Amino acid sequence: MKALVIGESLVDVVVRPDQEPQAFPGGSPANVAIGLARLDHPAVLLTWLGPDEYGDLVREHLASSGVAVAPGSNGADRTSVALARIGEDGAAQYEFDLTIDYPDHAIDDDVAAVHVGSIGAVLDPGYEKVRDLLRAARAQATISYDPNLRPSIMGSPDAVRDRVLELVRLADVVKVSDEDLAWLEPGRDPHDVVREWATYGPGIVVVTRGGEGALGVTAGGAEYDLRAPKIVVADTVGAGDSFMGGLVSGLWRAGLLGAENRDRLRNLSEVELGLLLDRCARIAAITVSRPGANPPTSAELGENGASA
Repeated sequence: MKALVIGESLVDVVVRPDQEPQAFPGGSPANVAIGLARLDHPAVLLTWLGPDEYGDLVREHLASSGVAVAPGSNGADRTSVALARIGEDGAAQYEFDLTIDYPDHAIDDDVAAVHVGSIGAVLDPGYEKVRDLLRAARAQATISYDPNLRPSIMGSPDAVRDRVLELVRLADVVKVSDEDLAWLEPGRDPHDVVREWATYGPGIVVVTRGGEGALGVTAGGAEYDLRAPKIVVADTVGAGDSFMGGLVSGLWRAGLLGAENRDRLRNLSEVELGLLLDRCARIAAITVSRPGANPPTSAELGENGASA
């Protein structure tokens, strides 16, 4: 089995107070693919890179973690860049110079999970290709989605809400941050929103709350309120991506991937959901304890062979 991850890969130019800017390979979907590969799950990234120095940096980074780049993904004129300004609290604010498209792609027979997220999932011209790939993949694979919304490039909530909800309906697993929901659904309790989303089609919906933990709900009615471990934070770059990769990885380890396991996923118990989310929190905690999007390996988690 393998995972197909669809979305942007780019270079994060990180600006910290009183420090020189540093360039790190990044992009939310790329980070998820790397997180999966480091946890010993074969991952292929369908993305959009250019023939330039930044593109080489990203390709080398992906290869060093064992992520394969899907054919045709190197067709961009230039590689996208995200300027990440890190505040005194370690949180990142982003500005983007991004172009995103995807080559034509067919879903291989051994794809058991397809993940999409962030900018390249809702902006043109990539959105329709993403939506059509998910529709094709549902017959065989577990679909996961992380909106990872970026107001500075997505415009207004009204401009993307219908597309976000369309992808929620196509997904089996959704992870969304409380910051995303505060922008997309202002004034609403994020817990109420994820409970509502769990009635749209997904088996599991999780809202992450930074240092306050996360709430996971299932379509079958189970809920688990996760308390985040207390750690010293270097920065939050890649934290949500690591959590998302942990979700897919946990389902992989539990033998819950694939369309044939959709009903089992929807009816996880509170205990099963808790075990899944607790491991995600451990993975994210390691990531935020060090600079940049640097998710852990299975060895760092004390695991031997992560694939089921």
